[in-house]
Amino acid sequence: MSGEASAPPATSPRAPRPGIQKSSGAVTKKGDRGAKEKPATVLPPVGEEEPKNPEEYQCTGILEVDFAELCTRWGYTDFPKVVTRPRPQPTFAPSASTSEKPTVDDQRLSGSCSLNSLESKYVFFRPTIQVELEPEDKSVKEIYIRGWKVEERILGIFSKCLPSLSQLQAINLWKVGLTDKTLTTFIALLPLCSSTLRKVSLEGNPLPEQSYHKLMAADSTIAHLSLRNNNIDDHGAQLLGQALSTLHSCNRTLVSLNLGFNHIGDEGAGYIADGLRLNRSLLWLSLAHNRIQDKGALKLAEVLRPFELTHIEVVERRRLLLEKGSQERSRSPSTSRHGDSKTERDKNQLMGVSSFALVEKDKTQTVKTPKGLGKKKEKSGEVVKKEEKSGPGQSPTQGTPRKEDSAKAGKGSKCWHPPAGRGQSSPRQDEEPALS
Repeated sequence: MSGEASAPPATSPRAPRPGIQKSSGAVTKKGDRGAKEKPATVLPPVGEEEPKNPEEYQCTGILEVDFAELCTRWGYTDFPKVVTRPRPQPTFAPSASTSEKPTVDDQRLSGSCSLNSLESKYVFFRPTIQVELEPEDKSVKEIYIRGWKVEERILGIFSKCLPSLSQLQAINLWKVGLTDKTLTTFIALLPLCSSTLRKVSLEGNPLPEQSYHKLMAADSTIAHLSLRNNNIDDHGAQLLGQALSTLHSCNRTLVSLNLGFNHIGDEGAGYIADGLRLNRSLLWLSLAHNRIQDKGALKLAEVLRPFELTHIEVVERRRLLLEKGSQERSRSPSTSRHGDSKTERDKNQLMGVSSFALVEKDKTQTVKTPKGLGKKKEKSGEVVKKEEKSGPGQSPTQGTPRKEDSAKAGKGSKCWHPPAGRGQSSPRQDEEPALS
């Protein structure tokens, strides 16, 4: 009995359990499989990234597709979506039937509507690119970006996909965290866009260097510019005034300028008034909610009425007009109206001189005739006088000798008698006429 009792515990620790061996074998096999599967999971993404090059992508003109594809190629995993800009809905006026006590179903519906309204508010503040489409062909007409930082890489993506939008008219960037560097990149992007782009709005983007005047350069095509709420002070107003016009340059494309809700004072208003003196394109200007007082308002009022130019302005204006005229004549002298009239005048003068010279040459030839021929002319003249006396009813033109006859006589050829008047018999055709 003792041997039988001691046998099981002796054999139990020595004999390994089959379950433990299976489990340890399974662990080692799983580890081997994991080590073999790790490089297999890393290789496919590397192979997929190689053909995706943003420079090789050809835009289709659909902003939603192009922007998403370019963001993916640039390595963005979470990027803003392109959505249609929501339209303001009309206000709901409750009628007499709806003014009654709400039922249980109405309360449930109102609860679901409140949840939807909260979700729509959160959706409104998500980073998106809102677009306004044309009603006919659904092409992008305006772009609205608000409330999220636009980096230089995003502007690089815009430089690829915005030029393909042929109907783009306006770009609105509201509080997108622009800097002086990104503003320079944005300005370089504008000439690449369609010629229909005429409106730019950069509101709520204060810049340290206040380089907004670069948007109003001489080669700019912007017609409507809004710079509200950008903390523009007198220094920024000076730069904007110089961009409007100086003695040597002038902006000719800007039609409206909105500078409301800034920090412009009387000194800045004076700079803007100086810029308005020689500017002839700006039609609308807003300086609402600034720090302009009576002194600055008086300077602005002086340039809004007829005013006299200073001596320096008159001299510089005449010099610019002369330079412009000389450049136009040097570029295309034959196509200008002045050049055409001048060449026609010279041509007419040359034709008149040549005709006058021919007439003088004929006169000199008729005057320089030999003596014998001159006597014959005199005799022929005497014969003509006699015939005039003999013919009382003939016309005065019949008796006068022709210039052609005198020229023929001057050459020494045979001279014919003038035609006979009334009452005299003309020579027959078969008879030879009498020679002088």
